[in-house]
Amino acid sequence: MKIVIIGDGKVGHKLTAQLSDEGYDVVLIDQNEGKLKEALNRLDIFCITGDGANADIQRQADVPHADLVIACASTDELNMLSCLLAKRLGAKHTIARVRNPVYYKQMDLLKEDLRLSMAVNPEFTLSNEIARVLLFPDTSKVETFVKGRVELVEFPVRENSRLDGLTLAEVYRKFQIKILVCAIKRGNDVFIPDGEFVLHSGDKLHIAAAHKDLEAFFAALGKRTNKIKNVIICGGGRVSFYLGSQLIKTGMRVKIIEQNYEKCENLCEMLPDATIIHGDATDHDLLIEEGIERADALVALTGMDEENIIMALFAKIKNVPKIIAKVNEDSRAQMVEGLGIDSIVSAKSATADAILSYVRARQQSVESANIETMYRLVNDRVEALEFIIHKESEYTNVPLKDLKIMRNNLIACIGRKGGIIIPGGEDHMEVGDSVVVVTMGRKINSLRDILL
Repeated sequence: MKIVIIGDGKVGHKLTAQLSDEGYDVVLIDQNEGKLKEALNRLDIFCITGDGANADIQRQADVPHADLVIACASTDELNMLSCLLAKRLGAKHTIARVRNPVYYKQMDLLKEDLRLSMAVNPEFTLSNEIARVLLFPDTSKVETFVKGRVELVEFPVRENSRLDGLTLAEVYRKFQIKILVCAIKRGNDVFIPDGEFVLHSGDKLHIAAAHKDLEAFFAALGKRTNKIKNVIICGGGRVSFYLGSQLIKTGMRVKIIEQNYEKCENLCEMLPDATIIHGDATDHDLLIEEGIERADALVALTGMDEENIIMALFAKIKNVPKIIAKVNEDSRAQMVEGLGIDSIVSAKSATADAILSYVRARQQSVESANIETMYRLVNDRVEALEFIIHKESEYTNVPLKDLKIMRNNLIACIGRKGGIIIPGGEDHMEVGDSVVVVTMGRKINSLRDILL
């Protein structure tokens, strides 16, 4: 599959690295020759220096024969123009990164005229991810499958938890709730567990279940977190705007602290129900004055990773129940996890996952089951993929106990006719099902790839 990526920024570079690593034929276009040389030294790709909205540059990149063109340069206008030009030249599919809230709101009207296959808004995608965690505060990360009916959550096992010392088989017997632990991170190790796996405090569990079953499970643990009502958001960028809009609709009280006066004025107009504070959120005295000790959650969303980390650690000292920090640099994100901040988010990772889902779906669209959704978990070491089965095959209508599934692969749940099945050995897959698979160690493009 031939893919052309326009723009070697944060999103473009992460996508280029992941797609190249998975063996795709990738061409990267950017005007900065120095950045391209660095990418060329690290990755197995072809690079072209120039303007991605220039037809001659696109022809040099062989866009007329490309299966997919992804435009994630610095401006929305450039991305949309680049995609329109790519389609005119003969590219089969195009994806544009569109960040401006005004453009993105009208994307349904523009998409057909621009001949876009997909438009991705990193800030909106990230705000959705944060909102899910705030609505489900027991967790540190929440991903959704089967049109929102299944949730895959990251849940840390605390000290003195009722789970500490139990095998998974004992957990399922004791609680009698339809959940499935799909992956476990312990220190630097990751496991796709079986029933004999013994849980310990400090483990991070990835649990798949319907929302009501997850709520019942957390209630049964006896440490149910109170619902979040008061949220402080540090930083007044686009993610904060989208997030504030979503949280206010759910009835939460939102306070946004932003240093730039002009941004504060804009936020006052766009979010009249939020409290907007003009000030420096890294000032600990200001945070105390604005009620950090009474807040149910603090979300650090400034443009600087270091500032977000400092604010998150201060919130931890002040015993804020829920802390979320935006950390874009992967190495810093891993370091912060070790400091006890459970919820680390990144716009580039959320965007890359959305685009990679589309790429995988296009690659195996002739298969009997298409990829609908894909998320990368545990520092990209585990993948959770949702397949929709379109036609009969060797794995349909066969009891799961009779299917020989490769090690480190797990069928986490099956969505069927509006219902959710947490599968046992007697269950089976059939045409029309949505099937969520969790895998570690190798890329899979088809349900056939998990079978021996």
